[in-house]
Amino acid sequence: MGNPINSIQEDEDATYKLKLFVNGASSISLRAIHNLKTILHEHLENRYILEIIDVHQQPLLVNSEDIVAIPLLIKQSPLPSRRLIGDMSNKVKVLKGLGLISKI
Repeated sequence: MGNPINSIQEDEDATYKLKLFVNGASSISLRAIHNLKTILHEHLENRYILEIIDVHQQPLLVNSEDIVAIPLLIKQSPLPSRRLIGDMSNKVKVLKGLGLISKI
């Protein structure tokens, strides 16, 4: 089978709209931010909008999004929407969750 990252299925015109919910400056939240930004820079440079939301500063938004775990990444567009939990350290899992690769 080859490297799954080689099977990237990007829509070159799509802008990815993403929300990352974090818990302040906790170590896992900082790792999630760093790992996600690295992946986005490598695979979606200039084609994404990332909103980083601290759950303590915006509790009403947390309630409206039905947040069950932190860190949580919500891919709003392009559809289908998806949710990923964790520190975003598993690059293949994040790429699959973003819809950039079809199979692991």
